[in-house]
Amino acid sequence: QVRLEEYGGGSVQAGGSLRLSCIDSTYDMSKYSMGWFRQVSEKEREGLATIDLNDYTMYADSVKGRFTVSRDNDKNSFYLEMNNLTAEDTAMYYCAATTSSVAPLRQSWYEYWGQGTQVTVSS
Repeated sequence: QVRLEEYGGGSVQAGGSLRLSCIDSTYDMSKYSMGWFRQVSEKEREGLATIDLNDYTMYADSVKGRFTVSRDNDKNSFYLEMNNLTAEDTAMYYCAATTSSVAPLRQSWYEYWGQGTQVTVSS
């Protein structure tokens, strides 16, 4: 089964940067469209950034210009580079995967999920 695991969360000051990683050595990540999501308390899980099988990327307005999604298929790794972080970016961040050739910014599209990594940004 596909098993995803996130790394790189932590606490940072506003204006700082973090790079999140998602890895799974059990499968070839190049065969999956990938996405990053985040969730605060009981709010709906928010789609942030995705990349599909044609390397087309999508970004939520809240992170456009600050976050960059990428993948390294040789390392079976998926990344989210986060810059100019603000307190509003504080959330649990999740990696997700789908066998679909497209990658919309909605939670229901993805069938595989990591357990999340916490990002906390102080003002």
